[in-house]
Amino acid sequence: MSQIKSEIEAANAVYAADFDKGDLALPPARGFLILTCMDARLDPAKYAGLSEGDAHVVRNAGGRATDDAIRSLVISHKLLGTRAWFVIHHTDCGMLFFDDKTMGDLLAGSLETAALTDKGFANTSEPGGSVEGRYVKWHTISHAEQAVIEDVTRIRAHPLVNPAIPVYGYIYDVKTGTLNEVKAASEAGRPAG
Repeated sequence: MSQIKSEIEAANAVYAADFDKGDLALPPARGFLILTCMDARLDPAKYAGLSEGDAHVVRNAGGRATDDAIRSLVISHKLLGTRAWFVIHHTDCGMLFFDDKTMGDLLAGSLETAALTDKGFANTSEPGGSVEGRYVKWHTISHAEQAVIEDVTRIRAHPLVNPAIPVYGYIYDVKTGTLNEVKAASEAGRPAG
């Protein structure tokens, strides 16, 4: 068994020993959802003051409004009653350091982990990869604020999104822990009516 697997199982045993959250309701108690990045430096529970059961948190690379993320947002509202959504990207996001072509080329060269150099990501070995990465839309980011505006705008315009739901846009600063509103994004996400 790997060390990390053992650590996770041991941590879960400690957590489960005093578990007292079995009666939480299925819908989130505070009625909102956060779409954010999977970056390990972000802890939505801490930066947004959440406890278990408070809110839905959807995470993906970059916190992008992909089709799958929007699927989760729609389920969150339609079936579980969320009434507000927050799109929260962050500074120093890894999605800023490559584009679709770069990712496709990296994967064509190797499936091993690449290294971030001063010139961007680069393969450290060339055991062979797959050209399939060249056919994927990676939803990279070239400008952080613009990406938040684009994602909020995409969510707001989606035909399955209830126009009454406010969608707010923020960028989390990984150096200070501060949430900074992208006012143009929040304006684009204003509810209809």
